[in-house]
Amino acid sequence: MRQIDLMYRTMTAELGQRLLDASFSADFPVEGRFVPVTVKARKYWYFDQPDEGEGHRQKRRYVGPADDPEINRRVKDFRAIKDDAKARRKLVTTLVREAGLPAPEPFSGDVVEALAQAGIFRLRACLVGTVAFSTYAGHLGVRLPAASMTTGDADFAQDYAISSEVGDSLPPILEILQGVDPTFRPIPHRSGSTRSSAFKNRAGYNVEFLTGNRGSDDYQDQPADMPALGGASADPLRFLDFLIYEPVRAVLLHKSGISVIVPAPERYAVHKLIVASRRVVDTIGAAKRDKDLRQAVLLFDALDASNRLGDLSDALKEAWERGEAWRYAIRAGMEYMSRGDRAATAALFRELGIDYKAE
Repeated sequence: MRQIDLMYRTMTAELGQRLLDASFSADFPVEGRFVPVTVKARKYWYFDQPDEGEGHRQKRRYVGPADDPEINRRVKDFRAIKDDAKARRKLVTTLVREAGLPAPEPFSGDVVEALAQAGIFRLRACLVGTVAFSTYAGHLGVRLPAASMTTGDADFAQDYAISSEVGDSLPPILEILQGVDPTFRPIPHRSGSTRSSAFKNRAGYNVEFLTGNRGSDDYQDQPADMPALGGASADPLRFLDFLIYEPVRAVLLHKSGISVIVPAPERYAVHKLIVASRRVVDTIGAAKRDKDLRQAVLLFDALDASNRLGDLSDALKEAWERGEAWRYAIRAGMEYMSRGDRAATAALFRELGIDYKAE
């Protein structure tokens, strides 16, 4: 695997910058003002905007932590930010057609776009799963095979503490999704709870919301209330907190581009190796496991090609040192690999200081 030309890597970075500027401009009109608010000894930016409805009250929205330099820069410059959607669309077209970077399946792009415009990434949720994987080609500056990116769903994750503390929420999730396709409906939760963490349309496309579970197994099969997710709950999953810790900004190459937040690619790769070991052993589970492992191996190669092995080493060692259950899952995931992929991955891990067979 080799990196794409520097010209295209530069274009991807420029597109990401323009998308951040454009989304910030759209979210925060010049009639309002930014105000700093201290919560539990940490400063955050909020945006106060006059409400033109009855009563003319101020509407306050969460922006982000005040120690984020990108947000601080935009707080200072937001009046000068202009939306250049036409120019961005040309950049997206060039990156897809000439650089060979992947675009998402159009319906997935429309779903992510609708939720992004509603503010899901502003509220620090994270796009996960295969749609997120499609952004790593541009993020790392490599070509990834399109066959590894086919999907029929879109998954989003948010840390429960973030959801409960931001003091803001999306509009109703169901309304957002029905704006894309009116056949979207909530899926009854398998636990029998009246709360829903997933939504499906008539064609079977699934949108699911997830959160981490580091507590008792009693919470494993119960949907968690998520105050910031517009009435949606989230399924608590083991190992997810590792995946969404310190996520990164990336670009989804759909229409004029979408600025998204995704897991760091090195964490995504290690997490896929872990979850591959926990798939249900049936035909569907085996197919998903093979896809997990394929994505993990591709990202190991991509991180090597983009000189990011130091990041992979840090993520792998963190997972390895979390305990025997984590080490067992990593070993088990590798045992499901093909012989060639397992040998190559084991050699890479040894280079990074991890012997996966060691007790």
